[in-house]
Amino acid sequence: MLENLQAQPADKILMLMQMYREDPRDTKIDLGVGVYKDASGLTPIMRAVKTAEQRIWESQDTKVYTGLIGDPAFGDAMVSLVLGEAVPRDRVAAAATPGGTGAVRQAFEMIRMANKDARIFVSDPTWPNHLSILKYLGMEMVPYRYFDDETRGVNFDGMIADLKQAKKGDVVLLHGCCHNPTGANLNSSEWDQVIEVLLETGAMPMIDIAYQGFGDGLDNDAAATRKVAAAVPECLIAASCSKNFGIYRERTGLLMAIAADPGARKLNQDTLAFLNRQNYSFPPDHGARIVTTILNDADLRADWATELEEVRNSMLGLRQQLADELQRQSGSNRFGFLAQHRGMFSRLGTTPDKVEALREKHGIYMVGDSRMNIAGLNQQTIPILAKAIVDVGI
Repeated sequence: MLENLQAQPADKILMLMQMYREDPRDTKIDLGVGVYKDASGLTPIMRAVKTAEQRIWESQDTKVYTGLIGDPAFGDAMVSLVLGEAVPRDRVAAAATPGGTGAVRQAFEMIRMANKDARIFVSDPTWPNHLSILKYLGMEMVPYRYFDDETRGVNFDGMIADLKQAKKGDVVLLHGCCHNPTGANLNSSEWDQVIEVLLETGAMPMIDIAYQGFGDGLDNDAAATRKVAAAVPECLIAASCSKNFGIYRERTGLLMAIAADPGARKLNQDTLAFLNRQNYSFPPDHGARIVTTILNDADLRADWATELEEVRNSMLGLRQQLADELQRQSGSNRFGFLAQHRGMFSRLGTTPDKVEALREKHGIYMVGDSRMNIAGLNQQTIPILAKAIVDVGI
């Protein structure tokens, strides 16, 4: 029977990682993998995480299962972190998931259960795994214009025009902050217009927020998500702890389902528990317990927020340095958008052949659509990248 299986397309980022490892050049630069790295190239364990793990190790006296939705304290802590006071807690159902990807997958499953004919409007471009999961589930995708290759900003007029084609029963997938893969984000007034369209069409928003704290700060990065959640009757939110807590391998995420009223919350909560049961029964707990320990302890939370701010400012500094170096080497300010983008990623807005030239001639590894991980740079590699970008004529 198994001989009937068909080979699946290789993951482009994993292929890129393999090519990078096999490249013998000492000057090679990895800008492909979406992982934060410090100036030495290390992805460090945050101080608060280390302390929290020590406390857990000393105090934990059992490894018995948590509930199907995970430890409720984790859900409470994360709902507060993401939503603040924007939505009454009694309208929010929540379930722990294996990473933000698990939350996204469960959200799509929930949508399909609610309306098998739902169309999912996704930004062009979006995180490739959004498209991969939707294709696997057989759900209809409708792209909406988002990134402008000329300005390297948001094609907002095109976005709004496309979103107006949605209708009640459809879902609009939005990036809460730090858009992946482009780094280009909506401003506050543009978010207001998106909300107007959602209310006019009756489409339900689904927000993927994987980088809270990496853009403009914890509360500022959550502002759009809170604004949308407060304005619409129903909303799904997939949150990840991988980046802002640096616990990638612990696979820690949360799916939130906001109901129109408290009476509808129980159905959402029961559905989330059911979906967890079908997919993996009980979600992993170690990462969730780390996050809960940090967020519920004032000193640990303050130390975590301080270190997260250091990470954020480091990436902003790298952005500005790269933009300045490109202006110096190219004699043009056309790369100023890099300093305006937010989060780990920016999309250069160039062609795959020039991305390939960066790899072949200069050992610069980035995804074929020209998405690059800003956190993969440091002060020594920025001039090398800038020279390569100018050399290949981007």
